[in-house]
Amino acid sequence: MNPEKYDRSVTLLCPTCGSSQFSQSAENEEDSALMKCASCGREITKDELIRENSENIAEHVDEIKEQVVKDVRSELQKSLAAAFKGNKHIKIKL
Repeated sequence: MNPEKYDRSVTLLCPTCGSSQFSQSAENEEDSALMKCASCGREITKDELIRENSENIAEHVDEIKEQVVKDVRSELQKSLAAAFKGNKHIKIKL
């Protein structure tokens, strides 16, 4: 299994206007740094922006969970089938 397959980028949106364009002070990249929406000018901390987008983030996490479970199940079935290949008393259905 390739863990890079599950990497995702989640676009954070302004809770006021829905824009995804923000500016941030280059010298201050902490989580409490102020982000300014390029569209409406709203200033919000990075922590608040992540909190406001938590539903979108949770959906991406759920998608990844489903894919991981599906891939692990498939890998396990293939592994068991290969382990018991040729055994006439144990059958693995794929």
